[in-house]
Amino acid sequence: MSAQTYLAYDYPMLSVFWSMLLFFLWIMWFVLLFRVVVDIFRDDAMNGWAKAGWLVFTIALPFLGVLVYVIARGKNMGRREMAQARAQQDAFDAHIRAAVADQGQRSSVEELARLSEIRARGDITDEEFSRAKELVLTGHGPATGSGTTASPTYGR
Repeated sequence: MSAQTYLAYDYPMLSVFWSMLLFFLWIMWFVLLFRVVVDIFRDDAMNGWAKAGWLVFTIALPFLGVLVYVIARGKNMGRREMAQARAQQDAFDAHIRAAVADQGQRSSVEELARLSEIRARGDITDEEFSRAKELVLTGHGPATGSGTTASPTYGR
């Protein structure tokens, strides 16, 4: 048994602190490296050769490349990230608006089809059908309301 055994009291508290600090800094380094690489590809102002040059520089000499990139182009990294976040939010808002507009049109058509089915079954009269159809077509009926399709006029 010539192997030496290390116990918890053989590793002092300051060494634990330094180990944790180095591990944290190592993780931060990779986060910064990935942010720089993403920013290189995100920047529309750079042409392909400039992007390739920065990418080779950050991969071949990572510490120096990232340091030089952050010094040279770091001021606009936040602006580009904010612009991309704003563009994504605008695209998401436009998608939601389009989906809501589509839903409103579809629900009117579905409401009219439902009214036709109810009239065909004989649950409502022709006069009630025409009154309910007029409400749906003018936008005062349940099709443009809270999304419910039941109405006390014709939904029995």
